[in-house]
Amino acid sequence: MANIKPFRAIRPRADLADRIAALPYDVYSREEAYRKVQGDPYTFLRIDRPETQFSADYDMYAPEVYERARDMLWEMLDEGQFLEERKEAYYVYELVMNGRSQVGIGACASVDDYENQIIRKHENTRADKEADRIRHVDVCCAQTGPIFLAYRRREGIEKQVHKAMRGRPVYDFTADDGVTHRLWVIDDEAAVERIRQEFAQVETVYIADGHHRCASAVRVSGMRRKSHPDYTGQEEFNYFLSVLFPDDQLMIMDYNRVVKDLNGYSEDAFLARVGEIFDVAKAEETPYRPKRKGEIGMYLRGAWYRLRVREEQYTGEAAHDLDVAVLQRELLAPVLGISDPKTDDRIDFVGGIRGLDELVRRVHDDARAAFAMYPTDIHELFAVSDAGGLMPPKSTWFEPKLRSGLLIHRIEP
Repeated sequence: MANIKPFRAIRPRADLADRIAALPYDVYSREEAYRKVQGDPYTFLRIDRPETQFSADYDMYAPEVYERARDMLWEMLDEGQFLEERKEAYYVYELVMNGRSQVGIGACASVDDYENQIIRKHENTRADKEADRIRHVDVCCAQTGPIFLAYRRREGIEKQVHKAMRGRPVYDFTADDGVTHRLWVIDDEAAVERIRQEFAQVETVYIADGHHRCASAVRVSGMRRKSHPDYTGQEEFNYFLSVLFPDDQLMIMDYNRVVKDLNGYSEDAFLARVGEIFDVAKAEETPYRPKRKGEIGMYLRGAWYRLRVREEQYTGEAAHDLDVAVLQRELLAPVLGISDPKTDDRIDFVGGIRGLDELVRRVHDDARAAFAMYPTDIHELFAVSDAGGLMPPKSTWFEPKLRSGLLIHRIEP
C-alpha cells in the first residue's frame, strides 16, 4: 500500500508566488531559458536552470553551476522570499485551464514504494538526462520540481480535498499562459492523518509525468543512504516531492508526429502504401482530429486523410495496442525506416497543446507528412504500467503543467 506522507514545504511568500512559479525546467531549450530569465530576479527558472546565470558558452554541467542554484535557493529563503512550513502538511493544488479544473495533492512519495513497484513507471529513463537532476537535487539538498503521479480515485481523499477548498487558498493567480493556480494548506492533524490513511489503502500509484525527475530523486536517496548507513527510513531523503491526481481529474492531450521524408516514396506511392496497411479515406473535415481510439489523422500533399487501424493489428498487449505503438510498428518502422523514434532525426513530435494547425505548418515548412493521434487514455497508461510494459516515446502530453517553485522539499537539514 502507498506511503504518501505530508511534509514541511518551502514555498513562496504569497505576494511573490506568481512571480516565482515557473514551468518545468525541461520544457525550455537552453536559448529559451536564457531569454526567459533575462531581467527577472524572481522566476524559479533561474534556480532550475542555473546555467542561465553564466555566459552562453559556459559548461552548463560545471560544479559551480549547481552551486549557484543552491546559493540562490537558500538566499531566497534567508531573505524571506520563501517561507518554510512550521508543521507537516498536505497541499491541495488546483489548476484551471480553459475553464477546466484539475485538483491534486502535494505530498511526498516513498522511494521504497518506487523500488517495490507500488509506484509504477511506463517509460525508461536515460542516464545522461538523469545525471543533471541528480546533481541538482544533491547539491541543492532539495527537490524543486514535483513528480506528477496518478492514482485511482478514492472518495475519502476527495472529501478532505473538497473540505480544504472551502477555505481561502494561500495562492490564487493566473500565469501568463492563462492557467490559474490555487493552493491550500492542510495541516490540521486529524485531517492529515485521515489523508495518510486513505492513501495507505491505495494499492498502486503511477508516474504520469516526470520519470527522469523521479529516477534522479531515487538515485540521490540511494547516495544519502550510503552516506548514512544508520538511516531509519524516516529521513526526508527517503521520499520525493510529488503532486498526486485521481484518475478522473486528468487530461491527456494528443502527442502528434511529423516525418521529414518519405524514405524514397513519392507522395502517391506513399499514400498507396498506407492504404495497404490501414483503411484510408479522405477526411470529411479539415484539419482532421481523430474521434476515437483506432483512428489516426494524416496530412499529406495538402490534404487530410482518416486512417483506421484494422482489428487484426491489435495484439492484446497493452503497450503494443496503443495507437502510437500501432503507427510505429505498422508504418513508421517498416515503410519509412524509422526504427528508433528516440534517435532518428527524421521524425519529430508535436504536443497537442500546439494544435493541428502546427502540423500543417510543419509539413509546409520542413516535413513531408504529419500524423494526428487520438490521445492515450489514462487507463491505457495504467494497463501498460501494471503489465510492466513501456510506452513508445512521446505517447502522452499532460496539460496543464505543474509549476516548479511553488512546493520545495528539503531532503536534509
